[in-house]
Amino acid sequence: MRAVLYREIGDPSVLQLIERDVPEPGPGEVRVRVLASGVNPTDWRSRSTPGWPMQYPEVIPHHDGAGVIDAVGPGAETFAPGDRVWVMAARFGRLTGTAQEYTVLPVWKVRPLPDGAPYELGAALGVPALTAHRALTVAENGPRRLAPKALDGRTVLVAGGAGAVGNAAIQLARWAGATVISTVSGPEKAALATAAGAHHVVNYREGDPAAEIRSAAPGGVDIVAEVAIARNNDLDLAVIRNGATIAVYADDRPTVELDILTNLRLDVRYQFLILFTDFDRMAAAADDVTAALRDGAFGVGEEHGLPVHRFPLAETGAAQDAVQMGAVGKVIVDPSA
Repeated sequence: MRAVLYREIGDPSVLQLIERDVPEPGPGEVRVRVLASGVNPTDWRSRSTPGWPMQYPEVIPHHDGAGVIDAVGPGAETFAPGDRVWVMAARFGRLTGTAQEYTVLPVWKVRPLPDGAPYELGAALGVPALTAHRALTVAENGPRRLAPKALDGRTVLVAGGAGAVGNAAIQLARWAGATVISTVSGPEKAALATAAGAHHVVNYREGDPAAEIRSAAPGGVDIVAEVAIARNNDLDLAVIRNGATIAVYADDRPTVELDILTNLRLDVRYQFLILFTDFDRMAAAADDVTAALRDGAFGVGEEHGLPVHRFPLAETGAAQDAVQMGAVGKVIVDPSA
């Protein structure tokens, strides 16, 4: 089989396309024929960041993917060969991810992919959808699980609704019953956030975005799914209700300055998120995402606010570069191409 790996930290030139034996599943594991491998910022960062430790002598990248069960190990009989699946955290705790034709995974990292759901959609879940799920379930008085009506009566502000996590947050929040407001930087991204299902879309670069958000949410926003807290914090504080939660999952700046008195007055809860800390929570989130998937709440492609950019396996470096350069939508590597 073909796989892409790297043996040192560096630019995309460290990625090598190789041939190796097809792996065999062990107890509690399944082998998946990967038909779509999702690329996330963590993939290029872990490959390229100086000082980032190489946990293994070689690494096959990418956490997310989708495909077909090809073989089942002892104790993994909840799946059968031919089952369509999506996978999460494939690379976490292992040296092999989804940038290969076949991957072996423990069953807790694998979920059914409904008939009719494209493999690109399955590969677009994983990191983005689980991050969005956590952002929507960390409020002090909010639900820990998502389902229809779980967020009824709540207003969610999704910063950067045209991004992969923002798109997932909009779709999940809509499925769970929230009123969804999204901020974007221009009309093209506004169209994508609207296609994802946002009830209200606000261009934060024009007019008075705080007034627009307050018009849509007179009582204030309950939860903010925040991708750029250093830039957006003043806006967030201007539109949240007392006791709201700002869930921070990323930023391109290293620090944020907080006004203590304003935050005290608003009784704000900041929750900084990282996925790979609580496997039970990840598994529960994956079950909720699968339920939303079965309900038709998730979609992929421009018509669902998430354009797809496809690359063959041999161009994995170019795919990771596209993510690093800010490609709008979801970057997918096709290991069969």
